[in-house]
Amino acid sequence: MRTFVLYVRQFRSAFQHRRYSFLSDLSRRQKVSVNWQTSGASKPLHNAGIARYLLPVSMVTRNLVTDSAKVANEVKEVSRAGPLVEYDRRIAEGELVDGDNCQVGTLRELQRLYDDLVMSADACSLDRYTASEKAGRSRWLWSRFIPQSSYSPVKGLYLYGGVGTGKTMLMDLFFNQLPDSWRKRRIHFHDFMLVVHSRLQRHKGVADPLEVVAGEISDEAILLCLDEFMVTDVADALILNRLFGHLFSNGCILVSTSNRAPDKLYEGGLQRDLFLPFISTLKERCIIHEIGSSIDYRKMTSAEQGFFFIEKDASGLVKQKFQHLIGEHTAVPQEVEVVMGRKLQISLGANGCAYFPFEDLCDKPLGAADYFGLFKKFHTLALEGVPIFGLHNRTAAYRFVTLVDVMYENKARLLCTAEGSPLQLFERIVTIADAQNMAPRTSSRSRKNDDFDLCVDNELGFAKDRTISRLTEMNSKEYLEQHAAMLAEKQLSQDDGDEKALQA
Repeated sequence: MRTFVLYVRQFRSAFQHRRYSFLSDLSRRQKVSVNWQTSGASKPLHNAGIARYLLPVSMVTRNLVTDSAKVANEVKEVSRAGPLVEYDRRIAEGELVDGDNCQVGTLRELQRLYDDLVMSADACSLDRYTASEKAGRSRWLWSRFIPQSSYSPVKGLYLYGGVGTGKTMLMDLFFNQLPDSWRKRRIHFHDFMLVVHSRLQRHKGVADPLEVVAGEISDEAILLCLDEFMVTDVADALILNRLFGHLFSNGCILVSTSNRAPDKLYEGGLQRDLFLPFISTLKERCIIHEIGSSIDYRKMTSAEQGFFFIEKDASGLVKQKFQHLIGEHTAVPQEVEVVMGRKLQISLGANGCAYFPFEDLCDKPLGAADYFGLFKKFHTLALEGVPIFGLHNRTAAYRFVTLVDVMYENKARLLCTAEGSPLQLFERIVTIADAQNMAPRTSSRSRKNDDFDLCVDNELGFAKDRTISRLTEMNSKEYLEQHAAMLAEKQLSQDDGDEKALQA
């Protein structure tokens, strides 16, 4: 280590000497240039001389771009006063429903956090321009060789509550009010963990790859907004405490939404004792706030306007509707690349629409990474034969829940046939508390058969309400209008890109 420090000192000394020589030489050349212009003489510059002028010119240009970006951001921020003010504005304009005291209470917490962040932006190194200026060129190098620990002076916020209480909307309201110049990121928890595992794979063989990954993430974003924090995977559970330990010590601030209270996360999971320290870390670095509301905003839509067909024998119906959606295009088997070199086989795909039998998408060993890869290329899924879920197909139920989560996050459109309504699909999935409160078994044969297929699973039991709610919303007129608007915007952006490419 001493040898390395000595080497760095020598390097810095040599660099400073070289910089002084360079500036002196540049000054002399500028004087000569002025003399040439004054005397009217003309003398061609050598290529080496031109090269010497490139660095200062690029530095000036970069400074001008940075300054103009700062000014643009400052002008933009004038209209931003925080999530509570924006919430009141939207209610006044009729964009949101008024009268939910639970949401207002949560917004006060978000406004408090917003104000704290604005006041402590410098101390938290939130502004990418300010942080860059203060850090200097050697920040990245020194942070890799000299251990540093710098917890943020501002605590994060962990929001949890029931299904359809508007958690995602409230967090997006908060996130969109933050200055664009800040190092911030809003991402679904599933997607965040996929990024983590992908980077861990990239740094395989490093002494502590989690520390490296945490360093990369905190370099990119100090403020992390994670939606739908839900731990079901043992691989995620075992690394979360160390991962967030590094992130928090790097100054990261977490804002998260979840259906579960921190103490209920990963309840009943494998090796949960190794996960428990993360709960303590979470409570230490975040203020925990419950959103209590009896209103399910997702179900306040014009339901049953979409493509959810309850048919036990509907072979051909989905394909017929699918063909209508793809129009004149020809559907063929395709392949989509997902993370870490994996590939997902598409049964049929055309014009942004993909068709799958339920078994091919939820009975095979697929996960969030595969579903995210799917919806990066396709905006509509035609799914045939969604069954009633129970003990016999619990794994498929988990995959279906993840599939719906990813679809909802990507605002994708669902066309499907199912054996029952969204509520009926999950009737046999119950939590431990629900099972204890159920009526005693009867001696009837049908009741025994129902009990035999009853799936008592806390994680799935809590997740089912979210899935039922989302399926209801995804089947609504409002959701389908949003989907159509999203497609139109993407098409317009693509057309603009094509036009610029032609002009170039």
